[in-house]
Amino acid sequence: MGLILRRIRKKFFSLLFLAVATFALLATVSWPNSAQAVEAKNYEDLVFPPLGEIQVPNYERYVLDNGLVVYLMEDHDLPLVSGSATFRTGDYLVSAQQAGLAGITGQAMRLGGTQSHLPDVLSEMLEQRAASVETSISDTSGSASFSSLTEDLETVFDLFAEVIAQPAFDPTQLALIESRTAGGIARRNDDPDDIASREFNKLVYGDQSPYAWTVEYSTLENISRDDVVDFYQRTITPAGTILGVVGDFDPVQMKAQIERTLGQWESSAVVADTKPPAGTQENAGLFVVDQPQLTQSYINIGHIGGQLRSPYHAPMSVLNEVLNGFGGRLFNEIRSRQGLAYSVYAFWSPRFDRNGQFIGGGQTRSEATVPFIQAMYKEIEAVRQEPITDTELAFAKDSVLNSFVFNFQSPGQTLSRLIRYEYYGYPSDQIFQFRDNVERTTAEEVLKAAQTVLKPEQLITIVVGNMAEINPSLDTLGFEVTPLDVAIAPLSE
Repeated sequence: MGLILRRIRKKFFSLLFLAVATFALLATVSWPNSAQAVEAKNYEDLVFPPLGEIQVPNYERYVLDNGLVVYLMEDHDLPLVSGSATFRTGDYLVSAQQAGLAGITGQAMRLGGTQSHLPDVLSEMLEQRAASVETSISDTSGSASFSSLTEDLETVFDLFAEVIAQPAFDPTQLALIESRTAGGIARRNDDPDDIASREFNKLVYGDQSPYAWTVEYSTLENISRDDVVDFYQRTITPAGTILGVVGDFDPVQMKAQIERTLGQWESSAVVADTKPPAGTQENAGLFVVDQPQLTQSYINIGHIGGQLRSPYHAPMSVLNEVLNGFGGRLFNEIRSRQGLAYSVYAFWSPRFDRNGQFIGGGQTRSEATVPFIQAMYKEIEAVRQEPITDTELAFAKDSVLNSFVFNFQSPGQTLSRLIRYEYYGYPSDQIFQFRDNVERTTAEEVLKAAQTVLKPEQLITIVVGNMAEINPSLDTLGFEVTPLDVAIAPLSE
């Protein structure tokens, strides 16, 4: 920490000296009238240089004898090192009766300490070095990450390796994690936006899908420390792990440390060959959650989407830009012209290994709920009927490509993407394939993609709001209105 502080102080005083010298020089300059010196240009006349090409920094990939895959990418700009381990695990490997087991295991790997360091000691050692180690498990993957100053790398990486290969799952910490989880259950209906998102997921995938499971008091009661340990041992293995390290390290020393720690990690478990379910849509129609205390409606509209492997990935990404943002159709028509929404959006959100969603919606005052929904239906149908304009196409493609470049601002971002591509079985040049496909996208391809991907007959519409204040009523939309019960099942006696 002292090294980086000294560097920061040195840089600060250098910049301060430069600023003072520059100010003194400017004070002696006689400037012409500012109106004559610089003439404002119309924004259409401004010319900007093209964005730089995406470049993948040099990296090394190799495999340890125990099957663990390693990526190393050097970056010596700052005395910092970070890394991550991606595990082939996830919620899809547990049962609905134990919903929450994967997430609790992910938290407890770090918070439960290691076989060599108690939880408080582990946290104190990291805090003293301004370092971090974090772990989590989501739907279809798990992860552990670390960050450290170069001077503390050996100590921090050893702790990181312990968290991965030797977690202790301290019972007291497990109890605290479960207590916080129970508190989350009790508060989950406090935010109407959360209600809309949660119930929309259930309607899309079905409440028996791991992509829509909610942790209940009853499922928490089914989770013991033995279950956590068993899930860890069954699903987190060296052969199912991809490690990536990026930053200011010596590659020879880094390899030796990885071999000394994670290279000795052994597991008798077999890497899970169970593939995550692709996800299928279970419902369609109009659903409501009555919340009499609300003065506005929270609305989600959409249906199941696709995967990033879809041939329509590039044109649908272009369509997303046409619909969204300050210059998008939804903002211009529904928010600005009709004044029907505080916020409005609609986008296709594919996933790496399962079907994502096409989801739209927003927030509006209660009496504007039906007009808002009708306007959303109309805009969704419009992009299926006629090609977008040449102006829209050019602007949207530029937006996609410009924002895509910023996913690769640092070597760490690039390494993370390479690891995700390997984890999910995508080609390593996926980066460039997507860029090239966007550049070639035509208005006709966007129209075809919209006609194929967007399915009005499969739309799920969910409204969370005060049903008594919605006028005209939702019945006028022409669909059967199905109420949803979001009451929280109480703790068992």
